[in-house]
Amino acid sequence: MTTPMPAPMPAPPHAVPPGGAWLRSPAALGRATVVLLGLVIVTDLFACYADWLEMDVTGDLRGTLGTDVLDRAHHADRLYGVAGIAQGVALVATAAVYLCWLWRIRVNAEVFDASRHRMKRGWTIGAWFCPVVNLWFPRRIVADSWDASAPWGSRSGHTPVNAWWTLWLVGIVVGRFADTSNRHAETADELKEAARAMLFSDDLDIAAAVLAIVVVLQLTRMQERKVLSGELPAPAFG
Repeated sequence: MTTPMPAPMPAPPHAVPPGGAWLRSPAALGRATVVLLGLVIVTDLFACYADWLEMDVTGDLRGTLGTDVLDRAHHADRLYGVAGIAQGVALVATAAVYLCWLWRIRVNAEVFDASRHRMKRGWTIGAWFCPVVNLWFPRRIVADSWDASAPWGSRSGHTPVNAWWTLWLVGIVVGRFADTSNRHAETADELKEAARAMLFSDDLDIAAAVLAIVVVLQLTRMQERKVLSGELPAPAFG
């Protein structure tokens, strides 16, 4: 009697890297991204201070305009402008490094499980610059990479990703409203309300940056643990 051959053990999805994708460690890019997100938080805190000064001095503009009040108003306006420039520089630098990190994360996630991804790899960068679709494509790319980077067979939730993306979008809307209000403000009361809206926007930016740090750290650690666990028959980080 012939003994039947045992069925082969199923391999994890896509043991062979698809489309020339190979694993590389995202750790260095992850650390750099976290540092720059910290810089974003610092500039946002400085902007909050400038917003507060602007709110404080605009309240005094409704009274007698003495030399002290005018000097404080000029000082608040200078800080307001410097804070905006600092935020812009920090945002551009962070965005450049963040996109490099996200590209590496996305490529690694393809090696883990290409079937998890609903978007082509090129959207990892392009999605951020295309109007309308940039409201949800980037979040989808991060969420798909999160799912592919989770341990085999586990159910991964998207709570950190959803919280970060929600605050990011709300912050953009509030920031544009505050900027428009500031440009069209003519009275002291209107300037004060615009500064209050900008303060709220900067607070949202800080919260979104903190959650972005959480997402970067967790996703980077998930990918490193998955490779080091030996579950994936693919080349080691290198």
